[in-house]
Amino acid sequence: MKVLKFGGTSVGTVESLRNVKSIVEGQEEPVIVVVSALGGITDQLINTARLAAQGDISYLDNYARIVERHHQVIEGIVPQALQLDLLSMVNPLLEELGNIYRGISLIKDLSDRTLDIVVSYGERLSSVIISKIIDGAIHLDSRNFIKTEKQWNKHVLDNDTTQRLVHGIFDDLKYDVVIVPGFIASDNAGDVTNLGRGGSDYTAAILAAALDAKVLEIWTDVDGFMTADPRVISNALIIDHLSFTEAMELCNFGAKVIYPPTIYPVLHQEYLQSHGSRHLHQRAASVARRKGHQGYIVNQ
Repeated sequence: MKVLKFGGTSVGTVESLRNVKSIVEGQEEPVIVVVSALGGITDQLINTARLAAQGDISYLDNYARIVERHHQVIEGIVPQALQLDLLSMVNPLLEELGNIYRGISLIKDLSDRTLDIVVSYGERLSSVIISKIIDGAIHLDSRNFIKTEKQWNKHVLDNDTTQRLVHGIFDDLKYDVVIVPGFIASDNAGDVTNLGRGGSDYTAAILAAALDAKVLEIWTDVDGFMTADPRVISNALIIDHLSFTEAMELCNFGAKVIYPPTIYPVLHQEYLQSHGSRHLHQRAASVARRKGHQGYIVNQ
């Protein structure tokens, strides 16, 4: 079994979603696919909530653009025969989101708990849509098995509960492809929480480690770990070999190719890899730990 994670840039357009479909359907073994919100949607969700809290009526225009973006993706890639069924799931979610925005606008307040609920709609919507794009896929809501607890006023992974729930759901599940929303979680009271910005990587690593996946592949918009940010330094070079410890240090000091907590779960596995690719079909960066060998990262 493999775990594949696709970030926002990988699911940001109809063209990139076609690449995701091709990659997933080309797998020769069962896969769990963790997906982020459509590219740019999380920022739109947050900005729209803040406008609503300020009593700025332009939040309605932002909300309309969020609705239009998801409808355009559905029209552009989902087979016609499946669109009505999908819209019957997507439109209620979009209506819920609109009602939350109206509530925020009326009371002119945006609590952390409300913002957690708002941003969850990005992954909830994208994962439902992608589950209808990929043949034979089933959809599971990660809020049912990724659990957090409050520590020092911050949501952190409740590992014991998460492990128990993941095994309870996946151990006897028969599947070829499972689509899971990344980033989002819930606490033991059932309230929506999340693993932090970039947390979809972490979701994938948690599942890969818990289920002893053969490989974890993280598909992103850069070729791997580099000597500098390629958006700032045009001649930045790819780092050919990197240990887990070095990778964690780079992440903690600002490298954005992998969300820092992602490496911790896979660090303790006997055999696990992570791959990233700029255009979903070109070169890849690998993170691996194999039995009897030090963890390393290889760009290939």
